[in-house]
Amino acid sequence: MESKYGALFTPWKIGSLEIKNRIVMTSMGGTSIFGWMEPNHFDKEASMFLLERARNNVGLILPGIAPIRDTLGGKWLYQGHGKFEKLKAFMDEFHKTGAKLFVQITAGMGRSMAINDIMVKMIKNPVLGFISKPLFNMDYICASASATPNRWDSSCYSKPMTVKQISQVVQAFAKTARLCQLAGVDGIEVHAVHEGYLLDQFAMKYTNQRTDEYGGSRENRYRFPIEIVQAIKQACGKDYPVSLRYSVVSKTKGFGQGAVPGESYEEAGRDMDESRWAAKALQDAGYDMLNCDNGTYDAWYWAHPPVYMPDNCNLEDAKEIRKSVDIPVVCAGKMTVDVAAKAIEEGSLDAMGVARQFLADPAWVTKLLSGHEDDIKVCIHCHNACFTMCHYDGVANDQALGDAIHMARCAINPQTMQSSKYKVRPTSSPKNVAIIGGGIGGMEAALLLQRRGHMPVIYEKDDKLGGTYIKAAAFSFKDCDRRLIDWYRKQIEDNQIPVKLNTEVKSLEGLGADEIIIATGSQPNRPHIEGIEKAVEATRYLAEKKVGDNVVIIGGGLTGCEIAYDLALAGKKPTVVEMKSDLVAAKGVCLANSSFLREALAFHKVPVYLNTTLVRVNDGSVTVKGKDGKEMDLACDSVITSMGCHSAPIAQKGKHVHLIGDAKEVGNLRTVIWSAWDVGMRI
Repeated sequence: MESKYGALFTPWKIGSLEIKNRIVMTSMGGTSIFGWMEPNHFDKEASMFLLERARNNVGLILPGIAPIRDTLGGKWLYQGHGKFEKLKAFMDEFHKTGAKLFVQITAGMGRSMAINDIMVKMIKNPVLGFISKPLFNMDYICASASATPNRWDSSCYSKPMTVKQISQVVQAFAKTARLCQLAGVDGIEVHAVHEGYLLDQFAMKYTNQRTDEYGGSRENRYRFPIEIVQAIKQACGKDYPVSLRYSVVSKTKGFGQGAVPGESYEEAGRDMDESRWAAKALQDAGYDMLNCDNGTYDAWYWAHPPVYMPDNCNLEDAKEIRKSVDIPVVCAGKMTVDVAAKAIEEGSLDAMGVARQFLADPAWVTKLLSGHEDDIKVCIHCHNACFTMCHYDGVANDQALGDAIHMARCAINPQTMQSSKYKVRPTSSPKNVAIIGGGIGGMEAALLLQRRGHMPVIYEKDDKLGGTYIKAAAFSFKDCDRRLIDWYRKQIEDNQIPVKLNTEVKSLEGLGADEIIIATGSQPNRPHIEGIEKAVEATRYLAEKKVGDNVVIIGGGLTGCEIAYDLALAGKKPTVVEMKSDLVAAKGVCLANSSFLREALAFHKVPVYLNTTLVRVNDGSVTVKGKDGKEMDLACDSVITSMGCHSAPIAQKGKHVHLIGDAKEVGNLRTVIWSAWDVGMRI
């Protein structure tokens, strides 16, 4: 281990509880020890996930949120002692690792509940709502401090919680915390005056319009989380540690409006002045630690920073709040180990919070300790599997049901939270496998096949491995993607997997392989539009980065918006033309990613033409047609087309021929890597 990381591996205390090092695995939805969307229970998959990380030198582990009352069915978490008996047996095993574990309990989601179109109907249709209430009581699930619009569908309003309901939640926290304590759990984390969840909706002035003892003044707005910690301390004793998930600054302009880095705005939620007061008040009430970041669901990219957000984006605010309290402060949000270690050494931070990196590589701390940093499979902040809740004009939460039920999976590590489905078993019949295409999918397949005992060979037409992903990683803000390519190349080299570069396979004949995997990716769509040959296709642009100052981008999907943002950062003047009614109107793209791009383009004053189609590309302009049928010319120096892709395999699937990634079906990095495993597990 490099000496500059030394401060991360020193002991510290939360109250009287000593933690062996200063790396905290912060909570991720889907990793709850009590399950997620289904009725609460002891979750075996989550327990294996948590134990593996504990065995890999993490100091403190915080499982995903456990709803104090089930989303499905409404059962209270403290009901049913069987799961706590199983939890006790787990904690006995867990403590052998030397790590500590706090169970994170949430009061609820309120207006942040990611409702889908079916839930919208339950809310708006009284008959359907009544029929579904025994399973999904939407009035309770979405209940908030006040009648405020849901983040995912602003036409749906939350019901204000009654004082009786608040009291029930407070007592439920105390009962559950006591059962956790008896099961050997080291502490409780209260979720959360953070990210615009229920307790935060009570705390912030723009979401709390109450006139009773839970609204109005600062003291009233923070009463709910204060009563919770007081009840827990009364039930468990004053020395039982209680952490609070806490957003220092809301970074929010209003309902559905966040503030991007560098933006001047009027804070609608919690500003730094209020946060200093709140942190001290929460400490004085009994909280033993503040687990910090920034943001709300209206500014979701602060709490779940996508690749576009700067590293350590929440650190300066966390360091500021550290001055106001005497209890430990943890900070999360694209934290880097060198910066975190320096902040800890300086005394301006107590521990480093890390979440999604533990999905990508469960052993990253062990690798850091052993000096094998280059072997860490780095998180690329894509949200393609861990957080796919997406939202765009006309659609509430367009998330696949499988993703909603099974959160905290990982695009680049299929085994995460899927240990049974993707358990690697050695083959009893080793085969020679030819892999056509040395992109991410081809390399992932090769590594898996070799682990299983097969003999893969990669054929790549270019002079280096990486394929189309080299272009996808060409953006100024995608350093992690470039590091991921380096990781794959190193693994291929270290495992001595044969690679034939500058070798374009045009026929499958003569390969001498028992099985063939085609990973040749896709080709850009080039519709028959007048003058289209004058435009530069997105992947070609990313390879060459040659355009003028005024650039029209045809296509406002993910890639088109990323290009526009990158150009704006470089001082160019991009314009986006999109045929749909919103930017990034695509399933599977997390709202944290898409909302950042929409708001960052607005911040950079990038003109956007929605419901608009390309008619032709001219010399020095493009002609487009709006929803009203009227045509207009947009002057420009260059035109970039980002109009999607289509599969382009060199051969079709056969008995011993397998397609993976975009050669099978155009998707994203998750579909590329997971399909490589689906095929690699079958051979």
